[in-house]
Amino acid sequence: MDTASQSYLEHGLTDKTTIVANIGMARLRHSPSGGYATFSMRRALSAPDATSKWAYEVGVGAGWLGDEVLPHLHTGLSWGRGVTWGKKSGWATIEAAVIWDLTDALHLGKVDATFGINFTDVTAGMLQIYTAHTSEQHIATFAPSVIFSSKVSKFKIQIGTESQIGNLGNSAIKLGLWREF
Repeated sequence: MDTASQSYLEHGLTDKTTIVANIGMARLRHSPSGGYATFSMRRALSAPDATSKWAYEVGVGAGWLGDEVLPHLHTGLSWGRGVTWGKKSGWATIEAAVIWDLTDALHLGKVDATFGINFTDVTAGMLQIYTAHTSEQHIATFAPSVIFSSKVSKFKIQIGTESQIGNLGNSAIKLGLWREF
């Protein structure tokens, strides 16, 4: 069985500046273990009270597979906004990024889109599409999930699936734990 985990942490330093840590690990059946760690800074391009929020992100990190370590640069641009659907509130985001490999001069381009809707005070639904592009491969993944909030805790629980479009055999269960500070 293949397993993967990801930790995504962000902390707002000011109204316009956020620091981000994105760390992932993978244990694959037929390959050496691997992972990545990227540390970046996100800076708002729009005013804090703007309807549409724009930001850029710049960071450094490394990926590894077995004993091989590959340093990289991370550049990104994101857009997001609150949305309403009938009487329900929600959110929409689009994030584009390029991870620039510093060892072999390769790069990974990504565009991810998220649409979320709050069904009640304690439940929300989220649809995500992740795309990735290298010189050799194009991948798109569809990831629907449900998010449960507690009125007595700052934790949220996410339960969903991820399925590679065109290759349903490459599907996974997605479990997430969110904490807001």
